[in-house]
Amino acid sequence: MSGEFTAYLAAPGFEDDLRVELGDISAEYGRLMLAPGPARPAAWAQNIWHEPKMLEVASIGEAAKALKAIQRNWWPYEFHLHRRTALLVEKLPKVSARPLVFGQPAPAAPLGSFTWVDEGHVLAAAACSSRFPNGEAAFIEDRETPPSRAYLKLWEALTLAGRMPGPGQTCVDLGACPGGWTWVLAATGARVISVDKAPLAPNVAAMPNVEYRQGSAFGIEPAEIGPVDWLCSDVICYPERLLRLVERWLDSGLARNFICTLKFQGATDHATARAFAAIPGSRLLHLAHNKHELTWMRLGDAACHPMSFGVNQ
Repeated sequence: MSGEFTAYLAAPGFEDDLRVELGDISAEYGRLMLAPGPARPAAWAQNIWHEPKMLEVASIGEAAKALKAIQRNWWPYEFHLHRRTALLVEKLPKVSARPLVFGQPAPAAPLGSFTWVDEGHVLAAAACSSRFPNGEAAFIEDRETPPSRAYLKLWEALTLAGRMPGPGQTCVDLGACPGGWTWVLAATGARVISVDKAPLAPNVAAMPNVEYRQGSAFGIEPAEIGPVDWLCSDVICYPERLLRLVERWLDSGLARNFICTLKFQGATDHATARAFAAIPGSRLLHLAHNKHELTWMRLGDAACHPMSFGVNQ
């Protein structure tokens, strides 16, 4: 295609949501969608390829030479030509993609992305929004202690944020049961106020820096809790109701940092997603560990500079 364009890699299974979000799509290669113009925010894109180039190549060796002439580190997105992709990867410098231990920083080295469009053309972008392979953050999991797998979402969000709670800070977890997010927050050494009608898992409730308050996440007023460093919520509710809750906390000025999950029940509520995305100083994205969900983050002193979220889009 001619002219400036950007490539957006849809989160697996959410291609239709990305199509709605982007609107004008000029080409599709599996989950990779090309749209005209410079990169723009796209919550349903797990990775965004900036200024991609179509490389015309006569062989696998020529493709490897062309990629190495641009930069060292590359990761494939393959939707077909799997053997050809594997042979090209063999000719490129090895890139390590080990799962992170939570607390380790996100990868800092630039990681380009490429795909075979056909046997004579490689689409490649040296700069991508994520430095994780295809935007998929992976962790060495704890399969014993947390009461649910929801903890992986908060691990990923905090890793992308490039910061986390710690001793001397206060967190509130709204809609906390069974306590996966409370477990993550408390493990950092921060004080955690967990609010839910249902009780926490016993091992989480027993953590010395966890205070459980029985009640509705929507019924409690910010003033009842007071200033908090982190407001977190993985509560099950319609996104519009979550938006009202977040707006109430924003208006109060009592929460410094926010991490919240928008959970879609049935059709995706694109209008409410756009309302979240429009909140100044925030970012809306689909985490690798999200299902039919989006994660909204606002860091109090980040002024929404994208690098504050571990991306360069």
